[in-house]
Amino acid sequence: VRLVESGGGLVQPGGSLRLSCAASGFTFSNYAMNWYRQAPGKERELVAAMSSTGGSTHYADSVKVRFTISRDNAKNTVYLQMNSLKSEDTAVYYCRARNYDYDYWGQGTQVTVST
Repeated sequence: VRLVESGGGLVQPGGSLRLSCAASGFTFSNYAMNWYRQAPGKERELVAAMSSTGGSTHYADSVKVRFTISRDNAKNTVYLQMNSLKSEDTAVYYCRARNYDYDYWGQGTQVTVST
């Protein structure tokens, strides 16, 4: 089982990034997919979530309107489009795949929002 995040980096405030999480080793379409983040000195928090079919989404209040989660079950990939980035969005971003039986995490990708 692998979850590999990519797309992180350094971006100026107001900029955009798109994170990807490529999954392998399990039946991707049977899993809800989530994005979490953890900033230095803070607890890991849920940023966005999407059901296995993509029919249901949830966002943290701090990212609503600015971030969009999507998934392509044919490509076994989940995305996080991040717009209007702020310094407080700086964190390591992780993807998570879960269903009733299993729970998998990626290794994370660093997002830094700074001038």
